[in-house]
Amino acid sequence: MSAPSVDHANHRSPFGASDRLHPNRAPFEFYPTPPEAVRALLSVEQFDGPIWEPACGDGAIARALTAGGYDVIATDIADYGFGVPGIDFLCEPTMRARHIVTNPPYGRGLADRFVGQALRLTRTTGGSVAMLLNLASLCHPSRHPKFIHTPPAAIYGLDALVCYPNGNPQEATTQTAQHRYCWVIWKAGHMGRPSFWWLSTAEFR
Repeated sequence: MSAPSVDHANHRSPFGASDRLHPNRAPFEFYPTPPEAVRALLSVEQFDGPIWEPACGDGAIARALTAGGYDVIATDIADYGFGVPGIDFLCEPTMRARHIVTNPPYGRGLADRFVGQALRLTRTTGGSVAMLLNLASLCHPSRHPKFIHTPPAAIYGLDALVCYPNGNPQEATTQTAQHRYCWVIWKAGHMGRPSFWWLSTAEFR
């Protein structure tokens, strides 16, 4: 696989040099999502229209969504040989589909920025947002007012899922397998408490 490339002449990247060279993080936060996570999501959620995957990487989520019968627009800031590269989601002014489904980058508050941008963009389409997040992120004090002000409609806890750096188990740290993930779903017009349910990934492998 060739190294990720970004057209810095045409847009500003939220990734600085330290992000690309940080010894404890994959370049451009590339942690591909195992397909069973997407299959589990589609067992409980449906999307009435095309989906934008704005951090598509090598197409892990996009391919699983397509296999589930959805039309998918896939973009990424880096080039992993899939989708449209050089697209900085955080700088995009308009929606490219009705819904957004992605595993956002986490470092330096990027997941929060991805959620905020996705919610702003889907207000124009009435679509849903599905983000694969670290379960611990739901309880961070800085996010409390955000969740209260714009509560998700549903949260699905995944029992076993590992997203390896660069998709390579050999690059995993001792913390990689300790992460626990959840799908967080925002739907247009939803207010009040979200529903919660458990999803086992084993049956979708």
